[in-house]
Amino acid sequence: LLVLLFASMRTATVLLSLVTGAHGFYLPGVNPQSFSEGDAVKLKVNKMTSQKTLLPVDYYRLPFCQPPGGPQMDHENLGEFLAGDRIESSPYRLAMKVDMYCEQVCITNLGRGEMKGVSPNKMVRAIRKNYHNNWIVDNIPAASKVEDDRTVTTRYWQGFPVGFISNDNKKAYVHNHVNIEIQYHVVETDPTKARIVRFTVEPFSIKHEFEASADDDDDAAVDQEGGSKPFKVADILNPIESCNSKLATREHTKYEMVYARGREPQEAAGRVLFTYDVIWTENKELHWASRWDVYLSMDNAIPARVHWLSIANSLVIVIVLSAMIAAILVRNLRRDFSRYNQLASDEEKAEDLEEFGWKLVHADVFRPPSFSPLLLAVACGTGAQLLCMTVLTIIFSAMGFLSPANRGALIMAQLLLYVLMGVVAGYVAARMYKTFKGKSWQKATAATAFGFPGITFGMFLIMNIVALSQGSSDAVPVTTMIVLLVLWFGISTPLVFFGAYFGYKQDAIEFPVNTSSIPRQIPDQPWFMGIPFTLMVGGILPFGACFVELYFIMASVWMDQYYYVFAFLFLVFVILIVTCAEITVLFNYFQLCGENYHWWWRSFCCAGSTGLYVFLYSFAYFKQLEANQLATYVLYFGYMALASLGLFLMTGFVGVSTCLWFNKTIYGSIKID
Repeated sequence: LLVLLFASMRTATVLLSLVTGAHGFYLPGVNPQSFSEGDAVKLKVNKMTSQKTLLPVDYYRLPFCQPPGGPQMDHENLGEFLAGDRIESSPYRLAMKVDMYCEQVCITNLGRGEMKGVSPNKMVRAIRKNYHNNWIVDNIPAASKVEDDRTVTTRYWQGFPVGFISNDNKKAYVHNHVNIEIQYHVVETDPTKARIVRFTVEPFSIKHEFEASADDDDDAAVDQEGGSKPFKVADILNPIESCNSKLATREHTKYEMVYARGREPQEAAGRVLFTYDVIWTENKELHWASRWDVYLSMDNAIPARVHWLSIANSLVIVIVLSAMIAAILVRNLRRDFSRYNQLASDEEKAEDLEEFGWKLVHADVFRPPSFSPLLLAVACGTGAQLLCMTVLTIIFSAMGFLSPANRGALIMAQLLLYVLMGVVAGYVAARMYKTFKGKSWQKATAATAFGFPGITFGMFLIMNIVALSQGSSDAVPVTTMIVLLVLWFGISTPLVFFGAYFGYKQDAIEFPVNTSSIPRQIPDQPWFMGIPFTLMVGGILPFGACFVELYFIMASVWMDQYYYVFAFLFLVFVILIVTCAEITVLFNYFQLCGENYHWWWRSFCCAGSTGLYVFLYSFAYFKQLEANQLATYVLYFGYMALASLGLFLMTGFVGVSTCLWFNKTIYGSIKID
């Protein structure tokens, strides 16, 4: 559910796959693109992201080099807009299998330098907020290569940093040179063509001392076929080896060249020359269909063993709960059935000893809830809608139907499934409300159609205003808002009323016992059967069964990591549902034995308290994000509260439906005079 809610409202960073058995799988229709030598290869730029602000911004919000005629935005689907993606063209010119050495892009003015008492320029602020670039070549994102004196580290998530802060003088330095390393695989059926299988960027900061060329118009660029003729905007006065065109043989930019004695990094201020190298290498082992594997596994940064240990931990909780149910419920119920179903003697009838325990409340156990039956029916309908949508999304993703190459597909699938499952929400809410003998059918149906979607859209609107005030690409356009409203009022709402129509046509849920007209007085309950204790215990066990996977899901949402282990997620989700059902049934039995028949809301809140634990956990997780802006607090806790509410409704419905089945079963198994 967290994957759904975050993705549908904010981010598409959760790109998922089967770790076991999904390698090298691509959907039909996702066709590879083959290039001949010298063919132009487009490098595109996406939003910039930061773990400190959680607010993605448009790439060209900073004074980077722009392509001739200005950047052109790609045609994006609804999912990409909701995710904050803004994919645009770039001035970087690449040609298939054509290496480039210190190719110049443009000269741009980054603004005034850093001084005390003076507001820093945009580039410095972005570097200090730890913003990262996210580039794309042939629909695969750039991996980041970081090198120092001893190690070379390649990371396949979060992109590469805009710049860095020096440990010596605490000044900001910009990465104005990049090594673009691209690997290709020759097409087996046509050796003259090749396909791109890996894209890595190694950023450097090089202080170029230069004089602008006579034809330099500061940011202009001329497209060149195949990149055969070097593009020149300045004469570099202190070139490193890769930038020295006078050398007979040139090498690509290396760490040793950049950090040689006498070389300095480029401060994020003043006029800066941007350059790049392009390095093409053949990879005979990596095929096109398997090129996403290293991204989705994050280069095995999180071993599969961690997920298996998470499932083992969850299974232990389920086994312990099942053992408790077997030991307490099954044994006690068997004894209760034999005692309640035996024929009472005349003396027992005279002393009225035949009824005690949970049988004593048989005339009240199916009494409608005393507090707002309409609200409970609406909550159950919404919970059923979220449950169906979540299950279908996980199944489709685990089967590989949502390709990571198709950006925004996951969000689109979740949003459409949620809208289509409106018929389930209407049916369940109507059936429950009719069972509660409610009369305001139109009000109940309208509350189902506009309740949770209204809260979600209102929260989304507030977050959109916050993102807009911060200039973030998370702020969706007005046209996207209109599309969401059309989905809500044009499809979801009619489906809710359609489902409610059939729900009200059905007979009310039949109960095995009759309900008396006078409610029975409930005796005083022990402290451990109070609402605070049941909520605390009822939620902590399901949360404990899924918190490891929850950590990885939140890392994918808030820290721009990939999460593509839907097979594990499906197992953990099943364990979560089973745990919620078992713990709720256990407390429901204890409650009935205490002659307390107000189980409707108690069972809903007992299972739903899992969502409260998720929200509390979000406070602990927030410490990892290094956030220091009010807008970040509002966005993070706003979306976490919304996700926790959805999880509360979904697990609450599981608790109510399980207890309803349990109570009908046990009361239908005894004789009532």
